[in-house]
Amino acid sequence: MKIAIYPGTFDPITNGHMDIVERAVHIFDRIIISIALNSEKGNILFSEKERKNLVQKSVSGMPEVKIDSFRGLMVDHAVKHSACAAIRGLRVLSDFEFEFKMALMNRSLNEEVSTVFLMPHSKYTHISSSMVREVASFGGDVSEYVPKHVNEALKIKYK
Repeated sequence: MKIAIYPGTFDPITNGHMDIVERAVHIFDRIIISIALNSEKGNILFSEKERKNLVQKSVSGMPEVKIDSFRGLMVDHAVKHSACAAIRGLRVLSDFEFEFKMALMNRSLNEEVSTVFLMPHSKYTHISSSMVREVASFGGDVSEYVPKHVNEALKIKYK
């Protein structure tokens, strides 16, 4: 069985993330969406439990997708789940430099875990969780960028 992890903060999960997951299930037998808890991203809006719930609702019709969270090195988390790969999304060229360096570091830590880059549909290349949070915080409409239940959760957070 080919298992891959898809690490990220998912604060919140977006339609771009979901597009990557939908592509990945055609490549791997199991995808483990791995919510990073020790991110250097300081302004986390949703708690670990909230993010897990939002992700779980987003993938509820996908039995090959599981959810977990982790602290520490992503490659250690991948080994814990017997994953052969880590999935990373590339939206724009500026993502590539950071992700390339990260992939090289991860390879130096564990050559058994490959990094697989997937590009989301072009209609999602300009969105990120941080942009979604910012627009939502000012009352902007982010409904086309996130699943419906995530949009509702954002509205509640920013009341």
